[in-house]
Amino acid sequence: MKKKLTYAFGEILIVIVGISLAFAMNNWGEKRSDETQKNEYITNLKQDIAADKLHLESNLEIIKTKIDQAKDVISILGKNSPDKNQRLRAIYNLAQLTSFKPKDYTHQTLVNSGDLKLLNNFELRTTIQKHYSDYEDILNAYKRQEIINKDYLGNYFIYHTDYELIEVGKIPFKDEKLLKNIIQSVYGALMFKRDATLEGIKRCDSILDILAK
Repeated sequence: MKKKLTYAFGEILIVIVGISLAFAMNNWGEKRSDETQKNEYITNLKQDIAADKLHLESNLEIIKTKIDQAKDVISILGKNSPDKNQRLRAIYNLAQLTSFKPKDYTHQTLVNSGDLKLLNNFELRTTIQKHYSDYEDILNAYKRQEIINKDYLGNYFIYHTDYELIEVGKIPFKDEKLLKNIIQSVYGALMFKRDATLEGIKRCDSILDILAK
């Protein structure tokens, strides 16, 4: 009887140890899988933010050129200049918008899937969230110029521009005072856009440094 009890106890002990080992192996596997997934997310975040930075840097050069063009156009509107017609062609370049659409696919996946919890560093999570939230400032600055171009410069091209005059080499803009006011507004919007873009580049650099640690 004693031998049977000892044997049964041994069997139970083996089962308990086996179950414990299975749980331990499963937990180890899950932790390893979570760590792998976390590293993949961080790698993808770095790639997305680096791409955003390159986009913003490219935009910055275009915006700076347009600021110079706007200043030049403002300086000659309402005045006579031998090369005025040629210089005013920059207005059509000012009408073209420079856009920015953040690459936030990885961030959206993190949030929507609930995998944000994999980033077990609270400070890192909040920093990432703040970075993508701060993109709103850039988008608002870009939207500002879009509204001015659409509601004012676009309407000017429709109602105050005689395109037939272009064919004979003459200035097509009929109300230069109004146009000057509009271009001054465009210039102001470009300045906001430039500052927001510069700040966006700095923020990208900052979070890339954090993600590299």
